Amino acid sequence: MKVKETNSKPKLASRGTFQRKGIKIVGKWKQVTIDPNLFADGQMDDLVCFEELTDYRLVKNPSRLFSSEETKKRKAQAVSEEEEEEEGQSSSPKKKIKLKKQRDAARAAEGAAAQNEYEVKASEPEAQGEVTACSDQKVGGAKSESLAQAAPRKKKNKGKKKLDTFQSTSPKLPKKSKKTWMAEVHDQKADVSAWRDLFVPEAVLRALSFLGFSAPTPIQALTLAPAIRDKLDILGAAETGSGKTLAFAIPMIHSVLQWHKMKAPPIPRSTGMPPREMRFGATAHLGSPCKDRTESGVLPEEARIETEAQPSDSGVQATPETSASASAQTLLVCDDDAGEGPSSLEEKPVPKQNEDGEEKFDAEQAGKLKQELCDQIAIYKVHPRRPLLGLVLTPTRELAIQVRQHIDAVAKFTGINTAILVGGMSTQKQQRMLNRHPEIVIATPGRLWELVKEKHPHLSNLRQLRCLVIDGADRMVEKGHFAELSQLLEMLNDSQYNPSRQTLVFSATLTLVHQAPARILHKKHVKKMDKTDKLDLLMQKVGMRGKPKVIDLTRNEGTVETLTETKIHCETDEKDLYLYYFLMQYPGRSLVFANSISCIKRLSGLLKVLDVMPLTLHACMHQKQRLRNLEQFARLQDCVLLATDVAARGLDIPKVQHVIHYQVPRTSEIYIHRSGRTARAASEGLSLMLIGPEDVINFKKIYKTLQKDEDIPLFPVQSKYMDVVKERIRLARQIEKAEYRNFQACLHNSWIEQAAAALEIELEEEMYKGGKADQQEERRRQKQMKMLKQELRHLLSQPLFQESLKTRYPTQSGRPPQPVLASRNIESALSCLSRQKRRRKKPKEPRAPPQPGSSTS
Repeated sequence: MKVKETNSKPKLASRGTFQRKGIKIVGKWKQVTIDPNLFADGQMDDLVCFEELTDYRLVKNPSRLFSSEETKKRKAQAVSEEEEEEEGQSSSPKKKIKLKKQRDAARAAEGAAAQNEYEVKASEPEAQGEVTACSDQKVGGAKSESLAQAAPRKKKNKGKKKLDTFQSTSPKLPKKSKKTWMAEVHDQKADVSAWRDLFVPEAVLRALSFLGFSAPTPIQALTLAPAIRDKLDILGAAETGSGKTLAFAIPMIHSVLQWHKMKAPPIPRSTGMPPREMRFGATAHLGSPCKDRTESGVLPEEARIETEAQPSDSGVQATPETSASASAQTLLVCDDDAGEGPSSLEEKPVPKQNEDGEEKFDAEQAGKLKQELCDQIAIYKVHPRRPLLGLVLTPTRELAIQVRQHIDAVAKFTGINTAILVGGMSTQKQQRMLNRHPEIVIATPGRLWELVKEKHPHLSNLRQLRCLVIDGADRMVEKGHFAELSQLLEMLNDSQYNPSRQTLVFSATLTLVHQAPARILHKKHVKKMDKTDKLDLLMQKVGMRGKPKVIDLTRNEGTVETLTETKIHCETDEKDLYLYYFLMQYPGRSLVFANSISCIKRLSGLLKVLDVMPLTLHACMHQKQRLRNLEQFARLQDCVLLATDVAARGLDIPKVQHVIHYQVPRTSEIYIHRSGRTARAASEGLSLMLIGPEDVINFKKIYKTLQKDEDIPLFPVQSKYMDVVKERIRLARQIEKAEYRNFQACLHNSWIEQAAAALEIELEEEMYKGGKADQQEERRRQKQMKMLKQELRHLLSQPLFQESLKTRYPTQSGRPPQPVLASRNIESALSCLSRQKRRRKKPKEPRAPPQPGSSTS
């Protein structure tokens, strides 16, 4: 029998790369007749004959084709070659000994760790629906031996010496720092006795103690008991920063844990196989299914996708994705090896081929059936079939990422898997995350609907969805926004409806009602809407068929009590002056909102010229850059973030001191959410509105809707500094406009030149943007720009806030007194505003009435 072998070791199936296979010959080589005319030109003189082979088998593990002695010889030869390479590279004998000791120690540790890992996983009972045991002890022993023998070969770099690294058992590399803008939390060991009356699971109580949450907030105290004990649908409205995320996260985690207790059957003690494997009967115990699968050499597409999912994401995903990731990796190695020939099951002798065609057909059918059964067993072991049990929908990507981090923190000790589906990130990576069958998915409507239309297996059956959460529901169900959400809700309430599903809807402006414009109210079919009508419409769109529990903790004003609101009336051109004055006079973590992206870009260029260096956040940025700017803004103490309404909802950025509305928002809901980025969790904050002539109408609408009892106070501005500020802003505007004009011209001209070169045509001067200036004109522009920058640099080098001493008398030295710098950090914006309020409220001393004097004659 002839054997043909490929010169490579078999790799684990989980590596996601193409595996080389050996060929096991069953029949005989047959000669092929050749036409003599082929040899006429003399180009095939060295050809002797053609032979073809029709009867053969593909074997995944070519080492099975050789005897154990030949295998040992090849391994010994490979080890000797590696030692010779190391000896050639290392110059001293001490290095040789050190390298050899490190290699031997790593190999020994590899075998011991693999064996211990298998024994621990095999001894643990099944918890929460995850199968953590292999099917046979013999299989596990063979696997650990094969793992101990397998050592990755050393890669040669250009002129660099590199030691052998054993990634499976070497000391774990430090994980990448978790990208988040939330504050780091260490074990607080808080007393969580106040949570026990709210039916919170023990694993969640442990996480709450770790996070330091000793007592629930009002919205949490009123929501958890009806949601967990009574399983009611919830409509919750509370102020910004009141803890709404945990109010819906804890009931969802409880629902998932209850499903695990009901659906996860125990593993029989006699066999370590999962229940699904027991249903397959005796075929699951035979070696032929796995052997047939390996001999066929082809994995099903579903199995290939799921086995590729684990290693590709393990290094990329920096967040604590699941607390059961270690067990998943162990299962992955165990199950991938389970179907690879001698390392998994005892080999049966290959039956001789029968000449009868019917028997051959029956054998092929049986082999296919066994192969399918074995594939299903392997897939079930690697990723247990957990349905999607919890779904959270958010209006923005950043809010989805933040909600996922909160849920992971609370579910730290539960072993629940979560995944996030948002736009702006890799679709393939998110599909691999879904291949792990997470119980909870946090998503934005657009990307979720995209994957639903692609019919991803994990999103194909939503009838088992136990909990649906819509965060920021008032914004998401508005007409004209989130068309994908209406299609999702229609599907969930029609074809994928689950009568036992629990729906939780939360928002800070859920019960806030603002009337439609007068031109719309004059129509016959339009009527005024109150709070009840708004909730009924929301329930109808979301699909709540029962009577939910409504929890409304919002004030009539909409904002929190600890928020201080103020305003500055100015012209449109003067907004830049007051913004720069405020940022320089009151440093800190300030968030500036504008209504348009173009305004954000202009402000960013202007402030950069003034050496403020702001960060930006808007919808036209790449998602990674958006997250990076958020992290940097949360890390720096004195920083400015320019953002559109993308950052208005839900973001919990710690210690934001000031929120500045450069442009007044169009609706009262947006104003409440913008102002809610500060004064969170009972801390104080300031909200400043710059009101121009075009903003007066929107300001009056907000003022009327929020039913403010008294007018918003004016923010005090020291006018003596405004002349210097105006001069700086004037120079900065000229520089920013010139730079922007040059940038746009260069961009347009470079594009048109590339197009002309591609079309092989000549350009005229009129086609260039701004005309093609001559050298003298360009020199004049550059000289003028240089002078403006030099003048601005001189102004920026001088302190902005300084007080000059006014005196008529010369000093002792005969020189004028030096200007005194005004203190910037002594008084904050809040204290300055409160001092102004105290001055206004201070009653004036009444004048004493004149004493009635005696009349004199």
